Amino acid sequence: MTQKTRLFPLLSVRLGLLLSVLITNAVTLNCSASDQPNFIIIFTDDQGYNDLGCFGSKTIQTPNIDRLAAEGRKFTSFYSACSVCSPSRAALLTGCYPKRVGMHRHVLFPKSDYGLNSTEYTIADHLKTIGYATACVGKWHLGHHPETLPRSNGFDSYFGIPYSNDMNHPDNKGKPKLPSDELWKDQESCITHWNTPLIQNEKIVELPVDQRTITRRYTDKAIEFITANKEKPFFLYLPHSMPHIPLYVPEDAYDANPANAYKCVIEHIDAEVGRLTNTIRALGLDQDTYMIYTSDNGPWLQFKNHGGHAFPLRDGKGTTFEGGQRVPCVMWGPGRIPAGTETNALVSTIDLLPTIAALAGKPLSKGNKIDGIDISETFSSDSSPRNEFVFYSAQGNLEGIRIGDWKYLEKSNRAKRKANPKTTDAKQTFLFNLANDIGEELNSFEAHPERVEKMQARMNEIDQEISANARPVWRMQANE
Repeated sequence: MTQKTRLFPLLSVRLGLLLSVLITNAVTLNCSASDQPNFIIIFTDDQGYNDLGCFGSKTIQTPNIDRLAAEGRKFTSFYSACSVCSPSRAALLTGCYPKRVGMHRHVLFPKSDYGLNSTEYTIADHLKTIGYATACVGKWHLGHHPETLPRSNGFDSYFGIPYSNDMNHPDNKGKPKLPSDELWKDQESCITHWNTPLIQNEKIVELPVDQRTITRRYTDKAIEFITANKEKPFFLYLPHSMPHIPLYVPEDAYDANPANAYKCVIEHIDAEVGRLTNTIRALGLDQDTYMIYTSDNGPWLQFKNHGGHAFPLRDGKGTTFEGGQRVPCVMWGPGRIPAGTETNALVSTIDLLPTIAALAGKPLSKGNKIDGIDISETFSSDSSPRNEFVFYSAQGNLEGIRIGDWKYLEKSNRAKRKANPKTTDAKQTFLFNLANDIGEELNSFEAHPERVEKMQARMNEIDQEISANARPVWRMQANE
């Protein structure tokens, strides 16, 4: 691999020859990291802020991910760009708010006739232009038609479930009721009660997929890809299907008590993360690899023991409160990211594309407009170039903005609207100072009218620009 060089100041002209020898030795001994590092993004599904040991869980044991945090950096103010699956995944890969790429109106289903447009420029697209091997292993959920699957969006290969694991091929009919302790007790239900497909590239290779083993098989495929590409730079996107319901694990990770269902799934994911990182270490790639572990949105709280935890945040999946979009994030890069550190710098999944592009040595060109910012400076700083972040609802409606530590939200008051459908005053408004109210308990809306006015104006300004420049999704033609 290409070696970095480190320049030393000249001590004197007469020491030039000696210095050249010293520089050569320093490069050989101290600069083993590649100019084109590897990138791995592990993206879990519906995992809450409090669902890792390193993020405060008292009940879930995650020693492998905790080790990544101890050897890397925790990001405690990291946001997914939406509180549900499809929009959040589109945002991560394209560096855009979902509305900019037309993927903002809730999630895709097996009968959906649209998906992520292959004209969008993804992380995989960018890294392929500079010689990276690319693979997507896991849940895609950006369209199940060939024109929208990973190989149409920059990936060399794909292995995974094309949408959520509670969806049935081909029309999403015939599903069991969720959540269900009975389904957990009967782990064979994943093949007797579901008809969820497993796809390799563009072909269904297993129907129904055995969800008991899917987390482990994803890791097997990931390790296979890494091993095959150990001599060249690679990008692995590993979006796990779990812990989205229904929950399943292999027999050796199973506890029949439904109260421990979610715990079992997260601890199994952690064990598989351990397998993956042990492979990276065994192949001697740890000094050449960045790994990012995070979640697509917050936990599905209504499912209780089948869902996660967002403590100390408010609410969870499907909302723009902190529990819906602030997610756990660990970034690991030995020799590149300082070990055992954490930052509260404002960062989002939309920042990953420009950040990875810069770290790979080829910053993005000024082509398509994106919303992400290179946040690599947050690896060693508590300040961030991102000072604001806009919140859209699960249905794609503008609901709020964070500027600095202040967060403004305006949400529809469904109860009031239901009582009087003709009302023009069915809006709830909130203002929180997240610096001292991470749980969003104290609504300061009435105390800061000028701040609210400025935040409303900025929120609308950003949304108007995005709306004016939004790009179309791919849609199936009527005769297809």
